[in-house]
Amino acid sequence: MKCKRNRIKLFVDRALSESLLRQVGILAAVLLIALIISFVCLSFSGYEWRRFCTDNDLSPWLLPIYLLIDSNALNNLYIDGHVHGWMLMTCSITYLIGILVFHGMIIGVITNLIDHRVQAHRNGLLHYAKSGHYIVMGYDDMVPSIIHDIFMRAKDEKVDVLLLTSVDANVVREKLQRSVARDKMEQIFVTYGHRMVKDDYADIHLETAEEIFIVGNRTRPAHDAINVECVDSIRTYLTENQFQQRPKRITCVFEDLDTYAAFKTTEIFREINNLNIEFVPYNFYAGWAQQLFVNRSYHEKNNPDQDLKYPLVCGNGITPEDHKHVHLVFVGTSNFADTLAMEAAHVFHFPNFENDNSRRTRITFIERNADEELKLFATRNRHFFEVQPYLYKENASVEDSESVETKMLAQDLESHNFLDVEFEFIKGDVFSSEIQGLFKRWAADENQYLSIFLTSDNQRSNFVMGMNMPDEIYDNAVPVFIRQDRADDFATNLRNADNEEINYYFVQEGELNEKDRKGRYAHIYPFGMNDMAYCSDEPFLKRAKLINYLYCNSADNRFPDMAKLDEIPVETLWAEADKAWRGLKVAEKWSSRYSAYGLSCKLDSLRAMRGLDVDDTSQDLNPLTPSEIDCLAAVEHNRWNVERLLMGYRKARPQEDRYNYPAYKTEFNKNNRKKLYIHPDIRPYKDLDDIRQYDIEIVKYLLWILKMTKTKH
Repeated sequence: MKCKRNRIKLFVDRALSESLLRQVGILAAVLLIALIISFVCLSFSGYEWRRFCTDNDLSPWLLPIYLLIDSNALNNLYIDGHVHGWMLMTCSITYLIGILVFHGMIIGVITNLIDHRVQAHRNGLLHYAKSGHYIVMGYDDMVPSIIHDIFMRAKDEKVDVLLLTSVDANVVREKLQRSVARDKMEQIFVTYGHRMVKDDYADIHLETAEEIFIVGNRTRPAHDAINVECVDSIRTYLTENQFQQRPKRITCVFEDLDTYAAFKTTEIFREINNLNIEFVPYNFYAGWAQQLFVNRSYHEKNNPDQDLKYPLVCGNGITPEDHKHVHLVFVGTSNFADTLAMEAAHVFHFPNFENDNSRRTRITFIERNADEELKLFATRNRHFFEVQPYLYKENASVEDSESVETKMLAQDLESHNFLDVEFEFIKGDVFSSEIQGLFKRWAADENQYLSIFLTSDNQRSNFVMGMNMPDEIYDNAVPVFIRQDRADDFATNLRNADNEEINYYFVQEGELNEKDRKGRYAHIYPFGMNDMAYCSDEPFLKRAKLINYLYCNSADNRFPDMAKLDEIPVETLWAEADKAWRGLKVAEKWSSRYSAYGLSCKLDSLRAMRGLDVDDTSQDLNPLTPSEIDCLAAVEHNRWNVERLLMGYRKARPQEDRYNYPAYKTEFNKNNRKKLYIHPDIRPYKDLDDIRQYDIEIVKYLLWILKMTKTKH
């Protein structure tokens, strides 16, 4: 019996705490019971109350209801002399029940109903967005930048952002309010749920969303595996329910560099693409590399609609005659250092390399455990180091000469050392006199464009180093990029305070000279801030689709006639480009992406070759001369060589090379060669056969691509 009473209590408690509908249902049941009791009591009261109801044109059911809901009903009936005896007693009981129900339970339920609704909204248990909204799954510090990017792309259109998270909704709102404008908070709905639970997808109307961002929390273990599971759950949900409408794009965040790299070459998400949903992998570190090297800007935290510019690492652009090479120095081994170095190798290729092969882009790592970093980095990129030797120094001093390690070189290859990018590893303490001496020498070297990136995981160490570089670094305006986890305010304010021109006097050869200089910290730049991380690559994705479209419609190594392209309606051309893109293999998509990223660097060189400032867009759409085309075509092939090797392709061995055995050219050109990640065209530009026409074509169509995307960078 006691157990039965406990179960009844449990049922009542659950009904009152979990469901508003059950609360209202219980109240309705109590009212119904009270009405029945009142009706029965009146029926046995011994008074002809039905006659009373008839005389007063009142339904028999209305009298008990009247007594239940009107607090003055009993008083009115008693004063008028309509009730007495047993009917008075019955009416009194009914009246008391009415007071208990209506003046107690109903008010309580209504109050609880309002409180429950408010609490449900605050806790993210209510769902508002129905279609055309953007869904962000999970929460970490980069989510505000994703939301900002959504609003930026929407421009004046009012869009809703639904944030699905298992974090307390009030905590999430409080964090968002620090980074998101107050008027935009009305368009953000925080919903409680789990990104892997398919039952939650119907509540947030996942199938009618415009775009989905799978974020999670990058600090949690197994982050990437959970996100992959989430993608698979979304695919299953959309497939099983056969929705006619689906999201246009899914952007999935991956934290681990090896996981991210694997998804550039594997077809694990092919089924998502088969649903006509574009799948975009995103990495925090690679996203920042794009902002540093391609966009060259980031959003100011206090004014997110304003971009702060990063400097070019190649001065004002490099011409074929330029005697300087680009030198990027990464201090501290971390995910940031590895990713920035890899992305820089993909992007920075310049026309002066063909005139002098010593003018390579050099990427240097400085770390106490540089020898261990070398092993890992070389293993990840083994095919690159089969072709290009690396540089290694240990406990280097200013007088030390460079020592070249060649252990990774594949001895069965016919040619080596023809890439325009090289890596250097220096083992030593950055605060030691030896490394400080290297900084001084590099800063004074007139044959290089030096940039320093402080990429340690220790934010304080980065800042201490950035504020205390050798004087030669500041005197020669060497840009110093300082990784900051949180705010950019301190470094940005320091730079702005020192950014004005100062008259500097010095004596040279017995004569007083004057020149304008900026302050000590005028060239320090923060990067890596968590809440400014995400930046959409929509313009570059469009360029990549156009590049692929040109390749898909090429014949005899030549792209379609430009005049015929101009005759195609823009909407039709983009529809065809999107269709061709969806059918493309993942590795080829990334190849087109990197080609699109490289267009920015070519454009910088082209402006320099024309004697223009790097930000001068006035001649961007002017026709290219034959010499400009030939020069930039060589740059494109050098970029392509590095891209192929870093993406896992290897140079063909002599016995499998169509250049060595032209009689078997047809067999060696079959597509299965690419499936095996073997490519015979990884070789110097001058050694190519008629395939070099592709490099020429991509340069010739640079202006068409710029015109179609209508963006500077």
